[in-house]
Order: sequence, then structure tokens, then C-alpha cells
Amino acid sequence: MTDSLPDPIRAFVETTNAGDSDAFVAIFTEDARLEDWGRVFTGPEGVRSWDGTDNIGKQSHFDVVSSEPGTEPETYVVTLKVTGNGYNGTGPMTFRLHEGRIAGLTIAP
Repeated sequence: MTDSLPDPIRAFVETTNAGDSDAFVAIFTEDARLEDWGRVFTGPEGVRSWDGTDNIGKQSHFDVVSSEPGTEPETYVVTLKVTGNGYNGTGPMTFRLHEGRIAGLTIAP
């Protein structure tokens, strides 16, 4: 199902599953904002920090359940099944894209 995703979101899933932190961080814009259940991470350093504590650092693996356009331009709501040594479950992630990269990511219940 990743073939139907916009390139940056497909790369988000693929780099996580491959455990490639450098490629993962490179998907985000320099001023990216990542919000995970109220915790906010900004820019490459913030994204790398979140990746280490909550994503690749926890050996996360993503399986795409569904994807649909969001309510704003260049936004998408992607429901992922997450497994690994951290959070395990299924839920939506809202992506905001800008110029072929991820400018915003919100993970909320």
C-alpha cells in the first residue's frame, strides 16, 4: 500500500522499517514540527531526538492501514499499525508536506 502514498510519506515508512535514521531525518524540512501526543519536536535535531526515543530507536515497524487526503492542502491522514519495542497499536498520523518533504507531523489519539 505504500506505493499509493506521496513520496515523503512513503519514505517515512520505508526509512523507519529499514532503521535508517539519517535518511529518516532528511525527509523533514529544516523547520519541521513533529507533535507526538502533545510533545513537540522541531527541526532536524528535534526529529532526530524523537526518532531515537520513539521510533527507530525503539525498532518500530510500520504497516500502512489506510491513507486519505487531509482537510488542508498538502495534508494527509495515514493510519499506521505500529509494532516494535515501544508503542504498539494502530492510529492516525497527520502529515503536512512542503516542497517534497515533511513539514509537519501530528500523532494524536
